[in-house]
Amino acid sequence: MTPAQRTAWICEQARAAGFDLCGIAEPDALPELARLPERLAEWLERGYAGEMNYLHDPRRKDPKAVLEGVRSLIVVALNYNSALPQSTEFRAAHDGESPRGWISRYAWGDDYHEVVGRKLKNLLAAMRAQFAEPFEARAYVDTGPVVERVAAKYAGLGWLAKNTCLINEELGSWLFLGVVLTTFELAPTLPRGEPPPADLCGNCTLCLEACPTQAFAAPYVLDARRCISYLTIELRGAIPGELREGIGGAVFGCDICQDVCPWNRKAAVTGAAEFAPREIADVRSSKFESRDSEPAAQSADLATGDARDGDASPREPNRESKASLLAPELGLLAGLSQQEFSAAFRESAVKRTKWRGMVRNACVALGNASFERDSPARSRAIAMLDTLARSEDDLIAEHATWALGKLGAAE
Repeated sequence: MTPAQRTAWICEQARAAGFDLCGIAEPDALPELARLPERLAEWLERGYAGEMNYLHDPRRKDPKAVLEGVRSLIVVALNYNSALPQSTEFRAAHDGESPRGWISRYAWGDDYHEVVGRKLKNLLAAMRAQFAEPFEARAYVDTGPVVERVAAKYAGLGWLAKNTCLINEELGSWLFLGVVLTTFELAPTLPRGEPPPADLCGNCTLCLEACPTQAFAAPYVLDARRCISYLTIELRGAIPGELREGIGGAVFGCDICQDVCPWNRKAAVTGAAEFAPREIADVRSSKFESRDSEPAAQSADLATGDARDGDASPREPNRESKASLLAPELGLLAGLSQQEFSAAFRESAVKRTKWRGMVRNACVALGNASFERDSPARSRAIAMLDTLARSEDDLIAEHATWALGKLGAAE
């Protein structure tokens, strides 16, 4: 096969493996990476990376430093959009009784690292079976010193938007990216000299304006230290006090800048069952929380955007019941033990935040919830926060105390 025929075959196999997009880029044809040393140094010097020390890895500047002899970058994208409500709809529909937290839609289902990783392994296995020529390859799914977005741009998959996400004109930005660095010679998707997809953001600034914590220092420039995703996932210590209110009900990640993007209004919906909201055991103790409705009814209400009245009679929780990761109740998340957290989020991207991070985040979200002054839900939240404020874990205790103050219940 010629390099062009190889490229066509590989992209056909990528689609057969379940990927929505596939393209090939050359390691020497990535202008952003050529300018990266200066830009990255300035970005890092300003502290915009926060505690993400892996972004200082010098190999990110050049794929050849990652794999000696690399000749091609195979870039794939997998759509994870769903027909379920967006975070902006959740905020409007579920503020008040039975307060709920928002988990970014990419983490509702199975861990995308594992899902995309398996598909890449299958693709590589098909390549080795098809081609007798030996080659080296390294596959990464958001885990290696590779700037996937830049590789995707020059593989023809989309443009880099003002919110720093990759946007595809047909699929929008709800995309998981995977990259294979290989010594195998392939033809680039974009012929040499042909520009990558045009930036179609235009004059739109909806994503920048919608960010509650003002995380964009400028268009195309993210200050991760103010990003809700960073604050709820990557940050291990205390969330800065001045940013806690802006976090709202987010407990893992944030979708707002993508939810408001016009290119996502008609984005295709995935049929991948792996990314549907998974369920976890509802292990709450009656000491903290009473459940107001059946989980199935809760999910149905959220899917239609209708808020419940919260007037059902409390009952003893059934430890065999399940709770969806589509806007789970904060009482469940805040009350998880270390063991329960580990069991609930096994093979889930949510495990990245770790147990104390989730409880910390749930405390902040409870503090930001709106309650009727004398509502049972407020009383239950205060009881839980009061217990957590006495935790031996200083991080949890401090955030629970802050939340009590927000609810007007601090001692």
